[in-house]
Amino acid sequence: METPSQQPPVLTFEGLRYDLNGLPDEVKELVRGMQVADAQLRMHEDTLKVLAVGRQAMASQLNDKLKTITPLP
Repeated sequence: METPSQQPPVLTFEGLRYDLNGLPDEVKELVRGMQVADAQLRMHEDTLKVLAVGRQAMASQLNDKLKTITPLP
């Protein structure tokens, strides 16, 4: 239940503010789609960071292992 002190949700897009509740359903659906896309982007960016850290750890281990092996001339 909404209390009098709560503000209606506002969409800020390209520097302009809109009453989210007053937007057409088609626009609300686009906003929801963009929110999902933003969440997916953040998730995949985090995954890339984890993969980069793991790759760096493997490169470090490979470097250590190769120190004991004579390279080709």
